[in-house]
Amino acid sequence: MSLIGKKAPDFNAPAVVDNIPVDSFDSASLRGGWAVVFFYPLDFTFVCPTEIIAFSDAAPEFEAIGAKVVGISVDSHWTHYAWVRTPRDQGGLGELNIPLVSDLNKTIARGYDCLDEEAGVAFRGVYLLDPEGNVQSCIVNNLPVGRNVKEVLRTLKGFQYVTTHDGEVCPANWEEGADTMNANPDGVAKYLGSH
Repeated sequence: MSLIGKKAPDFNAPAVVDNIPVDSFDSASLRGGWAVVFFYPLDFTFVCPTEIIAFSDAAPEFEAIGAKVVGISVDSHWTHYAWVRTPRDQGGLGELNIPLVSDLNKTIARGYDCLDEEAGVAFRGVYLLDPEGNVQSCIVNNLPVGRNVKEVLRTLKGFQYVTTHDGEVCPANWEEGADTMNANPDGVAKYLGSH
């Protein structure tokens, strides 16, 4: 069942926040602004660090548009902590600008319908939440292919735009500052006629 347009599942779990292990990260802390919740399969693996570091490096860009970013996997927060303390040139993450949440019992991934039950790990899911905690976008990849953080940022900006511009929609390949169109037949004709 799709979560699009519905409240994202609440959770409270151990995490690594500001590169320090904590006993509790409450998803309620994501409300009031936009949020990017992404799942990855496992710590100390191969594609995962490239994604986590890319999201961490882009955290200032997300913060600049009022969005928080949080990563989640089925590892313990102690494993997250060990990976953060491992230098990048040794396959670790190094210091991060984003929290990593532990989903050891797999309830968060299952609640987001992002768990590969057979493998026992999360798929590569990314969920965009609006300030009320509703899911506006969900993209889930199978395990071998990483996500494009720039596309996540572009999509988030699109949702932010349409929520503040009633009656407008963002066409394919829309980028911030580009033309949008009115959500009616005349709007489509006008847009297609000028592009």
